[in-house]
Amino acid sequence: MNSILDFLSNIPWWLWVLIGLALVAIRDVFFQKAHTISHNYPIVGHLRYWLESIGPEMRQYFVANNREELPFNRIERGWIYASAKKENNYEGFGTDRNIYEHQHIFINNAMMPYKLSESHPNKTDKTFLPCAKVIGEFHKRKRPYRPASVINVSAMSYGSLSAKAVESLNKGVKIADAYHNTGEGGLSPYHSYGGDVIFHFGTGYFGVRSEDGGFSMEKMIELVESNPFIKAIEVKLSQGAKPGKGGVLPGAKITKEIAKIRGVEIGKDVLSPPNHKAFSNVPEMVDFIEEIANATGLPVGIKAAIGKLEQWEELADIMLRTGKGPDFITVDGGEGGTGAAPPSFADHVSLPWVYGFSDLYKLFKEKELTERIVFIGSGKLGFPAKAAMAFAMGVDCINVAREAMMSIGCIQAQVCHTNRCPSGVATQSKWLQNGIDPTLKSERLAQYFKTFKKELIEITHAAGYEHPCQFTMNDIEMNVDDHNLSKELNRTYMYNKTVVPFNSMQDLKDCLYLGGQPAKTKLNN
Repeated sequence: MNSILDFLSNIPWWLWVLIGLALVAIRDVFFQKAHTISHNYPIVGHLRYWLESIGPEMRQYFVANNREELPFNRIERGWIYASAKKENNYEGFGTDRNIYEHQHIFINNAMMPYKLSESHPNKTDKTFLPCAKVIGEFHKRKRPYRPASVINVSAMSYGSLSAKAVESLNKGVKIADAYHNTGEGGLSPYHSYGGDVIFHFGTGYFGVRSEDGGFSMEKMIELVESNPFIKAIEVKLSQGAKPGKGGVLPGAKITKEIAKIRGVEIGKDVLSPPNHKAFSNVPEMVDFIEEIANATGLPVGIKAAIGKLEQWEELADIMLRTGKGPDFITVDGGEGGTGAAPPSFADHVSLPWVYGFSDLYKLFKEKELTERIVFIGSGKLGFPAKAAMAFAMGVDCINVAREAMMSIGCIQAQVCHTNRCPSGVATQSKWLQNGIDPTLKSERLAQYFKTFKKELIEITHAAGYEHPCQFTMNDIEMNVDDHNLSKELNRTYMYNKTVVPFNSMQDLKDCLYLGGQPAKTKLNN
């Protein structure tokens, strides 16, 4: 035995390498049938698969220019990172964007900007920017809600995101006076750090799920009564990443805690069906909304990506006839989002945000229903200029998902569906999560929101307005071809937004009107 060990120990290292390569070559040629390249080019063929695996990273950092990468290019990511860290987010020497490209937007500035008085709220707080509308005011809900921020965290579940990521987001929205949408994974302990919460559920009814997998009103009432920071409820009809297809949370991401919150089995893939059990048509959906609103006292809204409009028109007709319906509508863009999806869905199913929202808003405006609803936009709108465009089209609030993730450390690795997120944001790996410091990351989320609001306010003032709700379709132009053929938004999308009732930012600060009744009360009462 000793002589064998002595012999082996005397073999030079390079010979061991050759032996190893020889074994790999034998395996490639004789024992594996899955990869033709490896069979035909043993050893060397592996290099091709390795280069392919690191291709996205190589292109992201070394090949793609500053403006061409998708879904978010280097300039966009850099602006979010710098804003979140309170670093210099300016550009020098002019823009490097092709401002003549198709769909480039221009904000028409006023000859003289809006001038702040000495007592104006934005004199002392340059980030004060609440929603101009009150959610649930028209339907006289018992607990109407005015969001204290026009930018908020979109629906992202605990399970899809890590515990520390959700904690960072919730602590961050508290600092920024924003709200935090739970996503359809249910309310977790990590949503309970003081931020306002919109409780969101989909076809899986996680968090309010009965034993048979349906909806439980008793659990909904208990949830709302036990958690007064829940300010509204959102029913998901579809999402931009994969409208019309149920969601999937891989079993590898389902921990004991997630299983308890969702009411599912540990380690088993969780499938959300495409359809709701609680309703099967538009009239039943309206009744369902009203039942939840009456039982909880909270405003209730719906979230969807937009495609066909027939059922939306049916909803509008029911709202006209009965005076009932959702208090808010969140429109998601077909550009996709944090949810993993087949490319066929992410690339082709449902309309991009600008097309979907304009179609839907125009329909509701023709029915004279836009004043009843708070419209929320969600689809790569987390940049001040894009937000200005969205407000000009009719939104009242912006929800951001991937932009919020980047503010707390996401690097756009695009491996959210693998449980191997290198930044710890979209994984249940304890080791990978250890890189997230929720105290630090919450400050960065809050700073991103504050910078966003500050720059949106400055753009608004440059256009001659006090609040972005005052933007009109004529204030934004969009490239169609050259400037002689460029069109204002109202001629591009063929409608004019409804004028949003607005007196002044001081009125919003004093909250003179909440729930339709004059009241001196806190903004988020």
